Amino acid sequence: MFSRESLESAQRVVGAVFAPTTQQQWPLLNQRLGAQLWVKHENHTPVGAFKVRGGLTYFEALRQREPQCLGVISATRGNHGQSVGFAARRHGMAATIVVPRGNSLEKNAAMRALQVELIEHGDDFQAAREHAIALAQARGLHVVPSYHDDLVRGVATYWIEFFTAVQPEVVFVPIGQGSGICACAAARVHSGARSRIVGVVSVHADAYQQSFRTGRVVEATVSTQLADGMACRLPDAQALEVIRREVDDVVAVTDAEVAAAMRALFADTHNVAEGAGAAALAAALQQRERWAGRSVGVTLSGGNVDSAVFARVLDGSWPG
Repeated sequence: MFSRESLESAQRVVGAVFAPTTQQQWPLLNQRLGAQLWVKHENHTPVGAFKVRGGLTYFEALRQREPQCLGVISATRGNHGQSVGFAARRHGMAATIVVPRGNSLEKNAAMRALQVELIEHGDDFQAAREHAIALAQARGLHVVPSYHDDLVRGVATYWIEFFTAVQPEVVFVPIGQGSGICACAAARVHSGARSRIVGVVSVHADAYQQSFRTGRVVEATVSTQLADGMACRLPDAQALEVIRREVDDVVAVTDAEVAAAMRALFADTHNVAEGAGAAALAAALQQRERWAGRSVGVTLSGGNVDSAVFARVLDGSWPG
């Protein structure tokens, strides 16, 4: 999917900013799952999520392609926006981020702390994305997409770290716009791992599962209240092509299953997971009978959940 040189370049770019994150086994999680479970802790990056890796490699390449670029714009539910803000600031570029109305207050605050101009528009990610594209044309800004080869190369660095350390029989990977799972596939090819890849979507945002099964891009409604990082209404055609070629299956989890996984991660590891960050574990728990006694990998892809939401998850009143 990528040349060895391009992935090694991405490793150097990311490695110059922060050290590899850990992959950890937790006895209580092993007991809960009835399997040997490896957790990749991408909640421990400088912005608390895996996306920052893609931002670093994207902006490194952008600076080479468009050395005169001074301003960028993108749409996000949060972690991609933090990635853009973090990397843009390192390269002396101004960043504008469009989020849907009602977006995470704490993710919004984190983006503003990275000195982005934050604009709230629309009721979901797709509406925010369309507004960002319109603003880019009006203001002459470069649009940072949610899915791009340079983003995937950067995200692949965490899966390379993972597969270099361990190669479980299966890994569960959440799907938002597709960069995370496509990066996992690229890293598997790069490392020679034979782990099966299972994608995870929300039951309440299942466009990628429908698209995977039908072989064409299918638009679907989004109603998840907890896994905003997987709130995709319209899949990316390029990402879907990779997923259909490289991924073994795509399963769906409910908000209630995600909430249970968030509670499990906190109880068993004392790590905080946002909804999408816990989705991989939610899927592994849902599929526990199939993988009992075997080696399983999941990503804790992000820990950026609003305090009020997390408090309700822990006390069992969310979702509901």
